[in-house]
Amino acid sequence: MRRRDVLAGAAGMLGAGVGAGLAPARAEVGAVAIARQPSLGHLPLMLMEEQGLLQKAAAARGLAGLEARYLTLAGGAAMNDALLSGQIQFAAGGVPPLVLLWSKTEGTAMAVKGVAAMNSMPLLMNTNNPRVRALSDFTDRDKIALPAVKVSVQAMFLQMAAEKELGPDRRNALDRLTVTLSHPDGMAALLAGNEITAHFTAAPIQELELRRPGIRTVLNSFDVLGEPSTFNVVWASSAFAAANPQVCAAFAAALDAALAAIEADKAEAARAYVRLARDASDVGLITEILNDPQVRFTATPRAIAKVADFMHRTGTIRRRPESWKDLFFPSVHGREGS
Repeated sequence: MRRRDVLAGAAGMLGAGVGAGLAPARAEVGAVAIARQPSLGHLPLMLMEEQGLLQKAAAARGLAGLEARYLTLAGGAAMNDALLSGQIQFAAGGVPPLVLLWSKTEGTAMAVKGVAAMNSMPLLMNTNNPRVRALSDFTDRDKIALPAVKVSVQAMFLQMAAEKELGPDRRNALDRLTVTLSHPDGMAALLAGNEITAHFTAAPIQELELRRPGIRTVLNSFDVLGEPSTFNVVWASSAFAAANPQVCAAFAAALDAALAAIEADKAEAARAYVRLARDASDVGLITEILNDPQVRFTATPRAIAKVADFMHRTGTIRRRPESWKDLFFPSVHGREGS
């Protein structure tokens, strides 16, 4: 399927269920700001910007002229600060920042919840140490690089894995071995073969590492959670959603269209990512990642409850949600999430 066919299909989806002669929607905002991160998991938002999918979906719902501004922010903390201050209306990132802000704002007018998931993909911890086959094999001679000590999703998955393999009382046993390095710096350090002996990262860095001799995976986040898990989600405040239901519906439709376009033509999606992210990765590698059966671009939330449960047990959030649905707006409750 060529690019024009994918775009045509995406555009067609935007109008699905919208009748001709639709009356103008009641007054809602005329502009929104959407924050994303420069990673493969945020490809749906890149496509939404390039193709104007949100504006098209809004026009189909009687909101012609909606302006959409896309910002690049680094990390969940920056996303949450921008959302709470009103600088952005939609934030996108990992599951823990959503769960944390949901807990902090529950019962308030802001009451942040998830709009939808964007993907499910595994995070891998790769090692260059031939002696390491399990977490119990790590010693004080090892160093594990990850994006942020203790606060990144990789750090949390490492604690979950330690709890599962070593026992609840040793949940933090490997924290002393972790060091903060960006994804590219972590890869460079792992491949150098000096101090860093393991790197817990994300696509496409993890796949690039595995192309090198002597590098293999010692931990897969899907194994930690026991099922495929959501990597990236989009969230917004209840106040904004209540005041702008048509804008939120248009956003969901635009996201669905972008997700469908990626799933329909992985090769074109890979080319789009390299182009839009200005990523130097080989298109063939990105295509290979997108074709991995473990990688799916879907709005269905997966393993959210398990992440929230861990965050509650470790005291990060004060209340354990009864269901993953507590963390998301009703628009996705009909999906087979977890």
